[in-house]
Amino acid sequence: MALPESAAGTMDASERHRRFREVFEAEFDYVWATLRRLGVDARELEDVAQDVFVSVYRRLDSYDRARPLRPWLFAFAFRCAADWRRLARHRIEVLTDCEKRPSASPAADDVVAHAEERVLVQHALDAVPVARRAVLVLHDFDEVPMKQIARALSIPLFTTYSRLRVARREFGEAVRRLRAERGLR
Repeated sequence: MALPESAAGTMDASERHRRFREVFEAEFDYVWATLRRLGVDARELEDVAQDVFVSVYRRLDSYDRARPLRPWLFAFAFRCAADWRRLARHRIEVLTDCEKRPSASPAADDVVAHAEERVLVQHALDAVPVARRAVLVLHDFDEVPMKQIARALSIPLFTTYSRLRVARREFGEAVRRLRAERGLR
């Protein structure tokens, strides 16, 4: 990926490329899963993930290595997912397919049950408004402390706690509603 030299900041090019490659290789799966949890359709994940990492590359100089990397990356993923949702084609088209990855040969009924649960969780997450979903995903899925979430999303700490409380309620209600619609317990 060739980016303009103006993106190089204070780091020399070889150091920037080395650090970027480390981040990319270590955290690509995390960014991919985060984008999926934030509602980016499986067909668009590759493009949106690329947008995330282009932004990360450009801002690599601003990363404070004393802080955890994942909340910093989440902020990029959150903004790119929000940009993706704002596109007109995403307001018209309802996308329902869910990414499926092959497993290491468990029983067929286990595979089906796991896939159904994954789809249910994704649809329940989709029912939570994105500002609250971001806090829920960071805290409950990624286990990021609340202070780091507040800092990453640039919101007050008490707002972060409030969003988490409401998001958990909305997520639980969505799970119950979806299970009832599907005749599940």
